[in-house]
Amino acid sequence: MKFNRLSSLAAGILIATSISGAVYFLGDSGSPSKAVEKPTETKVKAELSDTEMKDKLTASGYIVQKKEDYDKSIATAKADGQKAAADKKIVYRAVIGVSQGMTSIDVGKMLEKGKIIKGSAYQFSKAVEKKKVENKLRPGTFIVDSDMSNDEIIAAIFK
Repeated sequence: MKFNRLSSLAAGILIATSISGAVYFLGDSGSPSKAVEKPTETKVKAELSDTEMKDKLTASGYIVQKKEDYDKSIATAKADGQKAAADKKIVYRAVIGVSQGMTSIDVGKMLEKGKIIKGSAYQFSKAVEKKKVENKLRPGTFIVDSDMSNDEIIAAIFK
């Protein structure tokens, strides 16, 4: 019977795997290590009292506080953040392009789509008619924002 090199390699791998598996599964893994353990820095720190640990941390620049104080400060910060978010007012800004032949309703629709006016395009058109400037629409490009009143927007685009 003639063995080739590949069969020899496979047999060697099989034997090595078997020996490694036997050592792994049958080895004495439950006994304590024979190596002598040196005291490490973490073990020394574990023997410190609470006040000594707090003093060392404070001296190193850390802030040490109780869990109740930490939870209270987190709750206060969240409440302040929510209050600040509620106090913020969102202002929308839009560039309006007015061309020849547009009407006040067309302008109102653009302003409504850009969230510049609070009411509808129809209400904006009625405000323009009330000021009697519906025929004085100026072609051009205008920058308006939601912080402006309807009268300011009308004054910027019409006349």
